[in-house]
Amino acid sequence: MSEQPERRGGARVLVVDDDPGVRYTLREILASEGLEVEEATDGEAALEKLGAQPCPLVLTDLRMPRLDGMALLRKITAGHPATRVVVITAHGSERQAVEAVKAGAYDYFKKPFETEELLAVVRRAVEALRLADENERLAGELALSRSMVFSSEAMRRLAVLVGRVAPRDVTVLITGESGTGKERVAEAIVRASRRAGGPFVRFNCAALSPELAEAELFGHVKGAFTGAVRSRPGLFGEADGGTILLDEVGELAAPAQGKLLRVLQEGEVRPVGDEKARTVDVRVIAATHRDLQELVRAGRFREDLYYRLDVVHLSIPPLRDRPEDIPVLARHFLERFADRFGASPLHVPPALFDRLAAHRWPGNVRELENAIEGLVALSPPDGLDLSLLPGEPAAGSPEAPAEESTPLPLKQRVEAYERGLIVDALRAARGNRSEAARRLGMSRVTLHDKLRKYGLAGGDEEAGER
Repeated sequence: MSEQPERRGGARVLVVDDDPGVRYTLREILASEGLEVEEATDGEAALEKLGAQPCPLVLTDLRMPRLDGMALLRKITAGHPATRVVVITAHGSERQAVEAVKAGAYDYFKKPFETEELLAVVRRAVEALRLADENERLAGELALSRSMVFSSEAMRRLAVLVGRVAPRDVTVLITGESGTGKERVAEAIVRASRRAGGPFVRFNCAALSPELAEAELFGHVKGAFTGAVRSRPGLFGEADGGTILLDEVGELAAPAQGKLLRVLQEGEVRPVGDEKARTVDVRVIAATHRDLQELVRAGRFREDLYYRLDVVHLSIPPLRDRPEDIPVLARHFLERFADRFGASPLHVPPALFDRLAAHRWPGNVRELENAIEGLVALSPPDGLDLSLLPGEPAAGSPEAPAEESTPLPLKQRVEAYERGLIVDALRAARGNRSEAARRLGMSRVTLHDKLRKYGLAGGDEEAGER
């Protein structure tokens, strides 16, 4: 799906009328309002223009050759739901205008028309488009911010597209390097979609052998292969009425690619070993860090499947291309892990953010998260040990360690990490030592000894046993 044209400032308007005089008059009036005007002589020509480039606002006459205004309205409503349609009716044809509004037209005006009447209708439509854009942006940022932390303009643009595509029941392809958050974007789409209350099933296409992946996705009947002791509906069957995320879809084997194509084309799955297909209603979101077009050229991915998946393409920029997100992500992870490991309040030296900004983060957000987790878990209680971060500070920089300094001993690092795990388990168990010991895989006596060792026994006793 191509991104919608910018609507701030001057909106684009498509005028559809078989009368060149009417088109000229409308063009002059609308252009005087700062609007960008295009023309079409009838409904068929209008659809061709909309297919080439979506237009947010259409003004159309009702009586035209080839494809009249009512037929054009229905096709726009079905194929271009974001487009506002204003119909032009002849004097005394109010009944037709009412029918058009019931069929999905935003508004109407009569000809011969007064300039101010026409502009009043168009201004309302343009304002409605502006509000719809703003609502989509806010909805997208809300949905994405519940899964991801960001402040960059690049991610805000992605959030707008998430908000725009989420309620529209189309297939989405999410691409981006490993660790950029493709699964988080998929979660945001599902959360803001009409299928939010339905099942959300995830499958990593690289996790199983081709034979097992096919059976896992599409199901199998009893006895279809060795070990198939009972029939299973498969993940598409489990996702019926909801959404399935196919992670690393570029790794899907050829036989499964053919079956996936059938699901997308016909809405049908055929379990392994079964001669009958069953109908499913599943929205597909696919994700990959691979270049699917390159795989198509190499003959490793079906071209027809690629085009079925690439209806809407969302690309997540790598972290190195949005450095303004690094400090907000770092603060988010610092707060999370300080709370998890019982390290609050946490003293954060300014040099930390300089170090983070200097690193390229080839593993993207996932690498940053892991780095902050290790930093908080292994640093001593009196401050963060920046030597634990990936990369090295520049020679002579304020944060560069002195030559005589030595890294934190391994034993102390391990103890700090163990202390954090114990605090985390106690919080999860709400102070119940027996439950915390079970979660940690140790005896209650061993846990009690460690609580005394790390100075946690008193706080735990204050919490009380439950």
